[in-house]
Amino acid sequence: MTSVPPSEAAYDRIRLGQWAAGRARSAGIDRRDLLKLVAAASVAAPLVPALASPARAAQTLAGVVKPLPPELFTVRGTNAETNFAALRDTGLLTPADRFFVRNHTATPVLDAAAWKLTVWGSGLTGGPVDFSYEDLLALPSVSRTAFVECAGNGRSFFTSQQGQTVSGTAWTLGAIGTARWRGVRLADVLRLAGIGRDAVDVLPRGLDAEVVSDGTNLGRVRRPLPVAKALDDVLLAYEMNGEPLPPDHGAPVRLIVPSWVGIANIKWVGDIEVSAEPLLTPWNTGLYRLFGPGHPPEGSAPLTRQTLKSAFELAPGASFAAHRRHLLTGRSWSGGAPVRHVEVSTDGGGHWRPARLRDEPRSGSWVRWTADWVPKATGPGVLLARATDRSGRTQPETTAHNTQGYLFDAVVRHPVTVV
Repeated sequence: MTSVPPSEAAYDRIRLGQWAAGRARSAGIDRRDLLKLVAAASVAAPLVPALASPARAAQTLAGVVKPLPPELFTVRGTNAETNFAALRDTGLLTPADRFFVRNHTATPVLDAAAWKLTVWGSGLTGGPVDFSYEDLLALPSVSRTAFVECAGNGRSFFTSQQGQTVSGTAWTLGAIGTARWRGVRLADVLRLAGIGRDAVDVLPRGLDAEVVSDGTNLGRVRRPLPVAKALDDVLLAYEMNGEPLPPDHGAPVRLIVPSWVGIANIKWVGDIEVSAEPLLTPWNTGLYRLFGPGHPPEGSAPLTRQTLKSAFELAPGASFAAHRRHLLTGRSWSGGAPVRHVEVSTDGGGHWRPARLRDEPRSGSWVRWTADWVPKATGPGVLLARATDRSGRTQPETTAHNTQGYLFDAVVRHPVTVV
């Protein structure tokens, strides 16, 4: 699907009105705490700085299972951002050892043999239904190449490029990865569980620890999907790039919600509530909405599709020899439609020329591209890349501000040095 279905847009409008009018049910958290979260979200706070990641830094992070060598990752609190330069020698798919890690608490290590998925709620025609790992493996499988990207990817550029204060983890552009996911259609599982015609929301919940923020227990990570999306292209994935899911990426089973913001792709899923009434959680009220000037006091509609971005596969400040030919490489992606073309500028935006696409553009995936460059003069320089997708959207020069720094889509200025 290359455009937002009417059902998604209608869902957003309906939920926003229901939330504002107090007609949606709070799932697992007191409504007063939700209101406090919304009030806090409307105020920007300084970015959380990245932890130092020197050349011989520790190779692990508490709460993350896999090694995080500094040449591949920059550690940011409980998270690990992929260094884009580390993708240059990879193919279209991001190897699991280079895939970014977004943890609200810590990675749980779960036994697939003991794991079960419980589907329950007022939107079913009967009682709760359990599925074991083996039950899922026995169902018809589906494979899909899709990126997963944090909604805050690029957040730091609100401050560094636009001089605006935002709150949250100071990602650059590495909070994204593309993989070949294999699993079962969520729609098949919901139908086997007996989803009814009156179901409106589908709420998957992770098995990681409960999240405590500013003294308030928000519960386990959970975020409702509209039934239309849940019955469309969502996967319950158990494989990543042909191997069982690694713990840091959702083992034994996670959701893959193509083209939607990363929070929708719940990891370590343990239960799914199917509800006949609208559901609210912290992750679709005070979090993952747009707040600030130009947005209503209760925030925008909950974020769904990702936006449009481009990145060079280069370290910041990379050096290039003058008067020699260099091959610039990078990647572009869009949650709205396949990328149509990419342009690069090697003079800070004075002139643009087309890059060569290395992949067939596809919905929900990124494309790799290349461009030749023979720098003439020594000194500091700035490289730019901008993409246009098939919906006609082109990356803008600036992104409209929001207090939590979501959906940054402006052209990113990449500093380099010519020697």
